[in-house]
Amino acid sequence: MGEAAMVNDHHGMKIYSLPGRKFNDLDNRLLKIIHENLTSEEANLPPDMKARLNHLRLHVQHEGHDSMHAEMVLILFIVTLIAHVGLVIWKKTHFKTYQQVSMVGVWLAPLIVCLNLHWWVFVFWWLVFTCITGLVMRSAVQRPLQPTTPRQVYKWFLAVHKLCTFLAVTGYALVMLTVVGLPALFRISPVMMFDYSIMFLFYGIYYGVLGRDLAEVCADKMAAHIGYYKPEGMPTRALERGICAICGNPQLVPEGEEGVIEDTLRLTCGHTFHEFCIRGWCIVGKKHTCPYCKEKVDMNRLVNYWEKPHVFFGQMVDWVRLMLAWQPLIIVLVQNINRWLDLK
Repeated sequence: MGEAAMVNDHHGMKIYSLPGRKFNDLDNRLLKIIHENLTSEEANLPPDMKARLNHLRLHVQHEGHDSMHAEMVLILFIVTLIAHVGLVIWKKTHFKTYQQVSMVGVWLAPLIVCLNLHWWVFVFWWLVFTCITGLVMRSAVQRPLQPTTPRQVYKWFLAVHKLCTFLAVTGYALVMLTVVGLPALFRISPVMMFDYSIMFLFYGIYYGVLGRDLAEVCADKMAAHIGYYKPEGMPTRALERGICAICGNPQLVPEGEEGVIEDTLRLTCGHTFHEFCIRGWCIVGKKHTCPYCKEKVDMNRLVNYWEKPHVFFGQMVDWVRLMLAWQPLIIVLVQNINRWLDLK
């Protein structure tokens, strides 16, 4: 443990202080408890004083470790840089395996962390999401594919996507309101409001990333089973007029006419689809090409004003995936390197 500066006043009493911190009686009392190991006095402290005591104890433990901390930051930067370069190369050379391993990492890494930290609320919602999504994915890969399955699958993942967008936006807004001091106006604890905002933000981003990855897998499987789509090469079936290549079902109304349930949309390549199917394919399933001919879809024509936030959120969570899947492993690697080098 580091040593705080100690002097004797003119009464012969010990005075403790930390270098670089302004002296005050409260810190002196708490530092005395730390250095003289006054456990009985520590036990009688109120919760806010215990929190301050732990904060000071952390300063004492790391006092004089400035050069060591600089080395730890340098190691973190170098390892992160090398890891990200390696991941980019892996993604470019073997995209399929990178995508599969990343999806497993996104699914399991936060669960392992929360189990170790005993965060049972997250574990509960993870199990609920996993069970429901598992049933949805099971129906998506079954053969023969039921006619209503693609619509049900896209409905589930679109609902997850919209809910995650709402949670993430709400969490971000609460963070901003906490920073400007709004909780004090309503006598709400800033710490509690900040905790809830971070929870909303994390849930929205995490399940948004995971939901889009799983939706993409389901979209590939369903379209490939129907036969109008292949990830590579030409489809195995010729597309008949008036048939949706995503679900394989007849379109309800001709293109250009207003439908009772849904409209029929025509892409720039000339192929037509159920409105719900093509929006699910592009917005939720991350496919920006025609399912049949693979010509690029003009998202500005396909997406209306109210759906643009969902598209933006989808693009954002695609970028965050790297942090969710790989950053925890990078941090664990850096911690082991620091432990091996005896850095504290």
